[in-house]
Amino acid sequence: MKTTLRTDITIKDICDGFVYNEFEGKGLFGLSGKLTIQPEYQRNYIYADGKRDVAVIESILKRYPLGIIYFNTVEPDTFEVLDGQQRITSIGRYVTNRFAVKDNNGMEQYFSGISKDQQELILNTKLLIYECEGDEKEIKEWFKTINIVGVPLNSQELLNAVYSGPFVTLAKAEFSNSQNANIHKWSAYISGSINRQEYLECALDWVSKGSIDSYMSLHRYDTSINELKAYFNSVIDWVSTVFKDVEKEMKGLEWGTLYEQYKNTPYSPDEVSKKVHELYADPYVKNRKGVFEYILGGCVKTELLDVRIFDEATKKSVYAQQKIEAEQNGTSNCPLCALGHEANRTKIWKLDEMDADHVASWSKGGATDISNCQMLCKTHNRSKGNR
Repeated sequence: MKTTLRTDITIKDICDGFVYNEFEGKGLFGLSGKLTIQPEYQRNYIYADGKRDVAVIESILKRYPLGIIYFNTVEPDTFEVLDGQQRITSIGRYVTNRFAVKDNNGMEQYFSGISKDQQELILNTKLLIYECEGDEKEIKEWFKTINIVGVPLNSQELLNAVYSGPFVTLAKAEFSNSQNANIHKWSAYISGSINRQEYLECALDWVSKGSIDSYMSLHRYDTSINELKAYFNSVIDWVSTVFKDVEKEMKGLEWGTLYEQYKNTPYSPDEVSKKVHELYADPYVKNRKGVFEYILGGCVKTELLDVRIFDEATKKSVYAQQKIEAEQNGTSNCPLCALGHEANRTKIWKLDEMDADHVASWSKGGATDISNCQMLCKTHNRSKGNR
């Protein structure tokens, strides 16, 4: 890949014709339209946090170096930003009065409100730019390499770069657009940042059954994302129909997998809601995130709830009492062994050879307190299950 060092381009040049659209995925442009600041494979703008964007401007005013910026030469005199999009966008947003920076007196100043000499300082700052030329594969590999430092690309941002094309453009416009009216509903079930492509990653993970890379490769040049949207909405609609109540523990669960497993199972939303409330009110349930899969699966897998177990003091107390009674009766201190006819019916087990067990199982209403505790040998406890 060929690279050419440019030191003649100023911020004023970059901001000439700068266009910033608040709706992500629409593209950003500078250099009188000759520079595409946000190509398809680039992440959305993530510096608008009042810290990193401000830090870029403060660095310029203090004459600190901004670091190398890379352009990809698309054709003669036409470029796209390969690396430096976040810095360039921050500069353009400040010059077009999108945010303010505090001065030495702590007063917030927009670009139009700072002194003329400070404006000139910013606009006349020269940037260190490498123009790169190469085929698509070389450009994409270089893109991944130079993004190892700074704010690293996450896995989905890298896949967007590798499989850039009409499909990625449409998918980002739907699932990486912070202005999408559906985000509030989606956010109840999906964790992460929409600007970091994590909603898009979730949608792709669901529709591809975990094979995002292969799915994006297969659909790279599609001009429609109907399948992606339809499947994603099917999952969201299913979850919101089965579970009438939205709980914070729903966020980030494997809803795509649960949808595939239970989508054909009939549920009564009212009964499901009642069960959710019961489990949330149960002091013995330690893992609320497991409540939803537990209910979907027919309230069988109690391990999903991490039900509170008997403490050591309770175990020792019950063990001591059972041992005394067993020795007096000449039977095993495991109640189930004592009912048998083999050699173990009179065996006295050590404490570390036994497990605490609910006499009446928790799932059938048994409490996790000493009155409902018995010590069983490990073999019988494991075979007892949820009976």
